[in-house]
Amino acid sequence: MRHAPAAVLAWLGRQGTRAVAALIVLSIAMPWIGHLLKPFVTEAVFLLLCVAFVLVDAAALRIYLRRPTIVLAATAWTSVVIPILFGASYRMLGLNDQSPDLFLALALQAIASPLMAAPAFAALMGLDATLVLCTMVTSTALLPVTAPLLAYAFIGPALTLSPLTLGLKLFALLAGSALVGFTVRRFAGATAIERQKEAINGFNILVLFVFVAAVMESVAARLLATPMITIGLAVLAFVVFFAVLCLTTLVFASAGLGRALTVGFMASQRNVGLMLAASGGALPDLTWLYFAFSYFPIYVSPLLLQPLTRRMIARASDAIDPRGPKGK
Repeated sequence: MRHAPAAVLAWLGRQGTRAVAALIVLSIAMPWIGHLLKPFVTEAVFLLLCVAFVLVDAAALRIYLRRPTIVLAATAWTSVVIPILFGASYRMLGLNDQSPDLFLALALQAIASPLMAAPAFAALMGLDATLVLCTMVTSTALLPVTAPLLAYAFIGPALTLSPLTLGLKLFALLAGSALVGFTVRRFAGATAIERQKEAINGFNILVLFVFVAAVMESVAARLLATPMITIGLAVLAFVVFFAVLCLTTLVFASAGLGRALTVGFMASQRNVGLMLAASGGALPDLTWLYFAFSYFPIYVSPLLLQPLTRRMIARASDAIDPRGPKGK
């Protein structure tokens, strides 16, 4: 009986994307849970980050750190070029004047680093999870520096906390979770962590429920009250996701189809949860609502794109390998 909780967690961890989809359905169907859990978003994001650092494979990191050109290029693209390109585009369209709350959501989404779960999703799709992991780590490490500068440049007074405070909070979240995660990994040992990986993933899903329930709290009510606006936000979230995916894949096409798809998939998965946590949840309702919808394409993309990416990579002339395309 004493092993029952671990067994339940391991079972939950094996459900993968199905469990995440179920969390979304439950969160939308029972908004009162989201209302109760909303004050704990920052703590949930911190725990998710801790788990991500516990699962980081140092050996996998070293593969690309020895030959870091593609990692540096991908980091510069996702951390600097995408925020500037999309932030400037939103301003040119006048979105900051037409809908400041939506502009705030889109700008923070562009500024955010890749999702911590991106390596796991990449692995499910047959993409290069090691490349995603390395770029996710470097981009996240830069975030306390890039986020304040970009927030000041594009958002300015629309952000309820100062860019400096945003940077300090992001640094505290990332440094604290890295310290906890790597400490747990050191004392538990890589072998024990690998053995308990399914149970750890199950725990991760439970913590994720806190975050998902909080951001989905108002989805059902807003859909009933303003269906056209709500559907429009959902469509916009998918448009932004695939715009980043396709543009990044084109930009990195010269690195080989496998790597281009890998970087494109990673860049499209923006970790807006970090922005919510750093702001303490003090964001407008419309911003919260768009953030909720921004997770829909992230969670369904592995199921939608897995067959396509695997066929495309199988037909490509290069192999996804840290040493580069075949024959080079």
